[in-house]
Amino acid sequence: SGRIRLCGRVAELDLGYPDFRRRRRIGGMKPLSLHPDRLFSAEADQRAIARRLYQTVENQPIVSPHGHTDPAWFARDEAFSDPASLLVTPDHYLFRMLFSQGVSLESLGLPRLDGGPSELNPRKIWQVFADHYHLFLGTPSRIWLDHTFHSVFGIDRVLGSASAMEIYDTIDDQLARPEFAPRALFERFNIEFLATTEAALDPLAEHDLIQASGWSGRVATTYRPDAVVDPENEDFSEGVLMLGELTGEDTSTWAGYLAAHRLRRQYFKARGAVATDHGHPSARTENFSVTKCQQLLEGALQGKLSREQSDQFRGQVLTEMAQMSLDDGLVMQIHAGVVRNHHQSIMTQFGRDRGADLPAPVNFVTGLRPMLDRLGHEAGLTVILFTLDESSYSRDLGPLAGHYPCLRLGPPWWFFDSVEGMLRHKRSVLETAGFYNTCGFNDDTRAFLSIPARHDVARRIDCRHLAELIAEHRLSEDDGVELARLLAVDLARDAYGLASSST
Repeated sequence: SGRIRLCGRVAELDLGYPDFRRRRRIGGMKPLSLHPDRLFSAEADQRAIARRLYQTVENQPIVSPHGHTDPAWFARDEAFSDPASLLVTPDHYLFRMLFSQGVSLESLGLPRLDGGPSELNPRKIWQVFADHYHLFLGTPSRIWLDHTFHSVFGIDRVLGSASAMEIYDTIDDQLARPEFAPRALFERFNIEFLATTEAALDPLAEHDLIQASGWSGRVATTYRPDAVVDPENEDFSEGVLMLGELTGEDTSTWAGYLAAHRLRRQYFKARGAVATDHGHPSARTENFSVTKCQQLLEGALQGKLSREQSDQFRGQVLTEMAQMSLDDGLVMQIHAGVVRNHHQSIMTQFGRDRGADLPAPVNFVTGLRPMLDRLGHEAGLTVILFTLDESSYSRDLGPLAGHYPCLRLGPPWWFFDSVEGMLRHKRSVLETAGFYNTCGFNDDTRAFLSIPARHDVARRIDCRHLAELIAEHRLSEDDGVELARLLAVDLARDAYGLASSST
């Protein structure tokens, strides 16, 4: 109950908070459908234009040049084990929201580093997820999941406490069928190209199996050397030693350290890699002397660098990686502006990448200047920039990409891979950088079944934005049709050097 003061008197009202929370928790059997005009403008003329544009790209193939799906899925092509381990436990978008509302990571099946108890029963994990599904209302996760449930599994009711086990069984039954095996879904989703991401020391055995299998699906790796580039990583020294053992180079010397990276990049390229990826807290680059670089490497291996010196080391390696990309043709992706593993106790208990990454400010203009002074004019180099610092969109990223031949802008990433995030990004950078200095969309996901949903959202928002420009007579509709196609597939193909599967 509660009190409301009306004209000086106190009225007693039964607000029913406990019952409301109980009803919300239990949920009802609400129907699930996907509106054909979802995410388009509420303004009738713009909505009609967006609908026409979307019809031209709705069935285009999916180009997914950066992501984190498991290559073992496609190498072994085994049935997914259960709905919870496929859709809930790997998805940090989901468990970070649930954790924020007091749901323990153990109850979602995340293993503890100390071997302590975590839930192993996938039905119990799914029930916890379903009990809290309402928490995702208004979020991209809800859009993606509803799309997955309805379009992939044919589910026609909203997930909730009451529907949890029925939906679990529906999905579980289908996952056992051949048409729901990883390769069959890959083909059903019309995926033209998919890149996974592996660490520098990864043997890439799964990618070898994919190549040897004769399967026509295009799945490639991406070179991610962060663990042997970041002196603040707890495994840095051991990793650099292993890098030397793998390549036969003396990685205690600067020349040997760089040579080892070149060899590993070639190893990845032989297994289909078209890009590298670098997750750094800042966009800092450097152009130090060889003597200075050797001093930083020695300090890093001994664990003696300050935070500033560690950032210097990372910045120098970014410049070196850009030079290597110019030499070997691998596209360079930089993901900057994020504080990784912000929640120390979660990292201690569960390890890295458990949903505690947070945005941080980045100065791209100052940070990238040493690298751009050396390589910015090189048209043969492609560097794609991503950030969690939205304030840098119009201040840094748009103007930089609108000038330097090597730069392209990645789509909004992580927290901003969303309806409003995409719109803010477009309105901040496109007037300065133009459409052709962007690289279309990539989904950057670990959740394989969300890939069609994510690309569908991106295409709908692209068409919504283009419709706004057309309605305001800033674009012709003919131009809008061409740009919708470019944004859906062709800009990604071009930026990552991918030929269409039909050519």
